[in-house]
Amino acid sequence: MAVLTPYLSFRDNAREAMTFYQSVLGGKLDLVEFSDFADMPQDPADADKIMHSWLATEDGMVLAGSDTPTGMEYRPPQNISISISSDDEPRMQAIWDGLSDGGAVTIPFESAPWGGRFGMLVDRFGMSWMLSVDQAQ
Repeated sequence: MAVLTPYLSFRDNAREAMTFYQSVLGGKLDLVEFSDFADMPQDPADADKIMHSWLATEDGMVLAGSDTPTGMEYRPPQNISISISSDDEPRMQAIWDGLSDGGAVTIPFESAPWGGRFGMLVDRFGMSWMLSVDQAQ
């Protein structure tokens, strides 16, 4: 079995971002700091930054992320979106409301020509999202 997991890179705010995503999506969040691996060569300034985080929700969504270490180039995300689709309209509305708080709506979360609802936004951390409520069968 293979698993595809979005892995987000941040510059010094992975803890804040992943905690925000947990508040929106729910689930269990695990955070590992660079200092948890003292034997690994690292910049002391990175000690309390996030080396790896893993958010897993009860409905099967998984999102991972980390801070980019000081010695590595950070490039803000572009040309990629995280997509969430569901037939659970109240859950999707709650996710939309949470992610759009402090973000910028690109396409409002409204009825789509193909049925259901669809919207796009960029959240407060610069991540692009597409949300879709599947039309009832």
